[in-house]
Amino acid sequence: MTERPREDGPPRRSEPEAARVGIRKTWKLFVGGAFVRGESGRYRPLGGGETCPLASRKDLRDAVRAAAEASARWSRTSALLRGQILYRLAEVLEARRAELSAQLAAGGAPAPPRELDLAIDRVVSFAGWADKLSLLASTVNPVAGPYLSVSQPEPIGVVGLVAPGRPALLGLVGTLCPLIAAGNVAVVVAGEPDPRTALAFAECVATSDVPPGVVQVLTGDRAELVPVLARHLGVRGLDVWDASEADARELEQLAADGMKRVAFRSWAVSAFEDARRASSPAMLERFVETKTLWHPLGA
Repeated sequence: MTERPREDGPPRRSEPEAARVGIRKTWKLFVGGAFVRGESGRYRPLGGGETCPLASRKDLRDAVRAAAEASARWSRTSALLRGQILYRLAEVLEARRAELSAQLAAGGAPAPPRELDLAIDRVVSFAGWADKLSLLASTVNPVAGPYLSVSQPEPIGVVGLVAPGRPALLGLVGTLCPLIAAGNVAVVVAGEPDPRTALAFAECVATSDVPPGVVQVLTGDRAELVPVLARHLGVRGLDVWDASEADARELEQLAADGMKRVAFRSWAVSAFEDARRASSPAMLERFVETKTLWHPLGA
């Protein structure tokens, strides 16, 4: 995924210019719990008289910084509370059903109500798994000696998520929720076919109980943003969807200096709709690390 110069890409308008030509809504990036204008002032026109921002490399670095500041606090949040926060997010999605369905329809989703129903169910599923991951993945290790040895999963920290393009909402929810349910924080690069749905979802995150900095949502050119995300030493993991083989090789090389955990995946829409596969607790285990504790006995 060769990084392209900032001058390349789709047509761009500054925000004042967008207002002059009658664009009705200008979306903003979601960073640190707030909606912010892009540093470069670049925007891409969307259908329906709307524009979305094109994030710059500085916007991405700001997003990683906000995520890193929230990481320690979120990882110390009890798994039960993380699950309750995700339940609240599902309630917000349900409350904004009409708006989200309209955004999905505008973005070209073939069946917006069905996709929204599946997305809400997916959030509820991972909310339920949040406090069960430790039970599933923890072990008491047999050791020859007066020690108690326990292994348990812990989040790795800041994870860069390059979201799947389709399905826009279900794909984003199904890949983001397991990350934050496990205690990680995320910097999301939204799928390019329908970026407005990702920003509409960010509005739901902002009005739910998800703490600031746990989720950042950026829209823009993947070829410009993802290599920066792969090189950034503050990012501990990279979850990339729908990358070509050439892009995957390049991103692995860029991520090697930071010793990142990198996963490349590509699913058909039907795979995201398969609750048994897409709601599996294995989704939570991809970006956790196992820590082993040794306690002396009889001391």
